Amino acid sequence: MGGAPFVTRFAPSPTGLLHRGHAFSALTAFAAAQETGGRFLLRIEDIDAGRCRPEFETAIKDDLTWLGLTWEEPVLRQSERLGAYGAALEDLRARGLLYRCFRTRKATLDDIGRAPHCVADRLTPGPLPSDEEARLLAEERPFAWRLSLAAAERAVGGFSTLNFREEGAGSEGQHGAIAARPALSGDVILARKDLGVSYHLAVVVDDAWQGVTHVIRGCDLFAAAHTQRLLQALLDLPTPVYHHHPLLLRPDGKRFAKRDTAETLADLRARGVTAAALRAELRV
Repeated sequence: MGGAPFVTRFAPSPTGLLHRGHAFSALTAFAAAQETGGRFLLRIEDIDAGRCRPEFETAIKDDLTWLGLTWEEPVLRQSERLGAYGAALEDLRARGLLYRCFRTRKATLDDIGRAPHCVADRLTPGPLPSDEEARLLAEERPFAWRLSLAAAERAVGGFSTLNFREEGAGSEGQHGAIAARPALSGDVILARKDLGVSYHLAVVVDDAWQGVTHVIRGCDLFAAAHTQRLLQALLDLPTPVYHHHPLLLRPDGKRFAKRDTAETLADLRARGVTAAALRAELRV
């Protein structure tokens, strides 16, 4: 992961307390920045207003400080960047790259759940006929903005022009020069009234704005790089180098997750575990 300048980030969402998996990811990114004499940023991804809590943001900073991490100030909070995301969304909409999707959130999630291996045609409903769309708008039905893969492919001159560099490994061991395959995720949702803009849109806008050169994160997010590479091309943003690391797994072989009853970093501190001991356990 050499080269200069080197800028990376750890970007948690304040929707719960951090656990060992978060510690491993944050320490991996921090170590990479230190090894290259680069910069390490903390970004709080708090655009999901319904689930994010100020107390979790405070806990994140306490946990990272306990681990011995330092970062540049001020910390970017995505809730303060909504105007930038809105401008990017409007740019895509004005160029005919988005369409309204009136499917309910539940229906969308149900379709995703039924689609083995993210079959694209299950996730690509396509725009409605104009008269049907007009009727639903008149009824004030809620809708999401989806990215049209067909329009996006024309805009970039074909997906074969898109690639990114992977210095770690994807979920199936992918490494090196990777041909981007945005169709794997279908027509992704980029904005919805109840959630605002999507993770995909916010992250590419912020990585470019902060000058992030290396995105270091878990291999469970490797698939997201394909969609994000397309958005970078559409918005004329630079493409960082990606380094996806293995996931830290629990003794039962499952990944750590906030929704589980996994032991948090706060729990570890409470029972006397030191940061040095945890770092030795994680080998970071």
